[in-house]
Amino acid sequence: MFDSKALIRSLPEEPGVYRMLDAAGQVLYVGKAKALKKRVASYFQKTNLSPRIRLMVGQVASVEVTATRSEAEALILENNLIKSLAPKFNILFRDDKSYPYIELSADAAPRIAFHRGSFDKGARYFGPFPNAQAVRESIHLLQRVFLLRTCENPVFQNRSRPCLLHQIRRCSAPCVGLISAADYAADVRLAELFLKGRHGEVVDRLTEAMQAEADQLRFEKAAALRDQIRSLQNVLHRQYVESARDEDVDIVAAVAERGMLVINHAMVRGGRHLGDKAHFPQNAQECPPEDALQAFLEQHFADHPAPPRIILNLEVPGDCEATLALAAGHAVSLQPPRNEMERAWLAMAERNARHAVAAQAMQKSNTEGRLERLREALGASLGASEILHRIECFDISHTMGEATVASCVICVDGAMKNGEYRRYNIAGITPGDDYAAMRQALMRRYEKVAAGEGVRPDLILIDGGKGQVGAAREVLAELGLADLPAVGVAKGEERKPGLETLLLPDTAEPLNLPANDPALHLIQQIRDEAHRFAIAGHRARRAKARNRSTLEDIPGVGPARRKRLLAQFGGLQGVRAATVEDLCRVEGVSRKLAEQIYNQLH
Repeated sequence: MFDSKALIRSLPEEPGVYRMLDAAGQVLYVGKAKALKKRVASYFQKTNLSPRIRLMVGQVASVEVTATRSEAEALILENNLIKSLAPKFNILFRDDKSYPYIELSADAAPRIAFHRGSFDKGARYFGPFPNAQAVRESIHLLQRVFLLRTCENPVFQNRSRPCLLHQIRRCSAPCVGLISAADYAADVRLAELFLKGRHGEVVDRLTEAMQAEADQLRFEKAAALRDQIRSLQNVLHRQYVESARDEDVDIVAAVAERGMLVINHAMVRGGRHLGDKAHFPQNAQECPPEDALQAFLEQHFADHPAPPRIILNLEVPGDCEATLALAAGHAVSLQPPRNEMERAWLAMAERNARHAVAAQAMQKSNTEGRLERLREALGASLGASEILHRIECFDISHTMGEATVASCVICVDGAMKNGEYRRYNIAGITPGDDYAAMRQALMRRYEKVAAGEGVRPDLILIDGGKGQVGAAREVLAELGLADLPAVGVAKGEERKPGLETLLLPDTAEPLNLPANDPALHLIQQIRDEAHRFAIAGHRARRAKARNRSTLEDIPGVGPARRKRLLAQFGGLQGVRAATVEDLCRVEGVSRKLAEQIYNQLH
């Protein structure tokens, strides 16, 4: 069972993007938030959700988040993720060129302008901005500060006297030579530096000009420059989740905090930030972050193509580059960030790594509390098991006895171990006999444990009532494993979560835990995972059986003859309606084989 309360407690009060995933790890929905905790909580706390959102929330098994510096960055990152992941519950898919930019044209006297669409060669672009209003406000601000022209080239090239913008001090009138080419180029350079995020250089120049005006007792002009400096600092905000440069870069940050080590891996493809993912390495408790970072790079990029550049927050040995280049088939550069944008990318990766550590710490605390509460609830029923290190859960799935499949899922220290899950195709029993199916599954599972070869669990959960639990205990007794505690999880009235009954060994009275009990939540989570895994296996087996042609069971009818029969008669129905003489006319079908086919189909 998905524990939304634990998730919400671990979320930051920051802007960002959230991704809702189902049990199979598929992304259901991508959304943005001004405050991640408040926005995500609204899905699980409100009761007036639309039917579509209610359906989505019912499928959520986990939620991943990426914190950003602002809501505007979250908006752009959301768009990138929707395009790359195509979640089925997202409706709006923006056009690739939906976000606007500020353009500095490639003319001798560059023009500052609003731009949306493909980029022109030679021009310089800054952004993206979250909306058109933000671009227009920024252009208006830059006009006041740097007096750059905004007119189209046909107007600029045919002016004989300054326009109104020059008269209201919004343009330095390069069209009629009221400013030299060198001075105008210097203003353009300052505007470009500011747009690139090098605010300090621009502010220093404006501050010097303000001081000079004040020294000359021109206080009104000094006050205007002061206001311009404040406006530049407060209004213009660069978005760092999309780049105008078409580049592929990975950002990898290693962070050690709270006794845990995490590697955060973010990807930029075609200049678009595609989000990040936190990785917690195993057996790395005493490992320096630099060694963990190197191990991640070498292991991850052995299976995934490495981009030409990887930005790191720590140094790694020089031979790591050669190792990655050999695996990728091209040169790979491992570098610290080179500019303001890359520094912002790395800072975002480090911040999200710390959020992941905080969430993991909270989850670990909740998991330990659940296990301890389950041990207390079961009490003497656990026998010699003082701790619940390993829990195994079984479930049976079939459709009226067809394609019966048993599942076994493993929970170790409160975490599901997908790689150890097992399915058992049940055969040789009366269709629909769940007790026999459970006997067969447990016999096959624990024969090796009885022989001393397999891993012995501390607790066995059986999804079922007294019959299934009784069959399970009989098998364990036959194998000499009667001391293994087997607890049944019987569904409650109308199969509602929270009403489950626990059937304990050597106890006649069932145990009913409160619906808000952490021990019950853990049992529900494990039971639901076993149920999901069994259903998936059953559906796959059933589909395979139903897609099998009846002709495949007839000796002497191989793929070639089967193909000719189906082509000759237009499908299995036509073959079934054909007479023996009709079948004999098919190439490669003798009369004896035709009679055999006819008898098999009738």
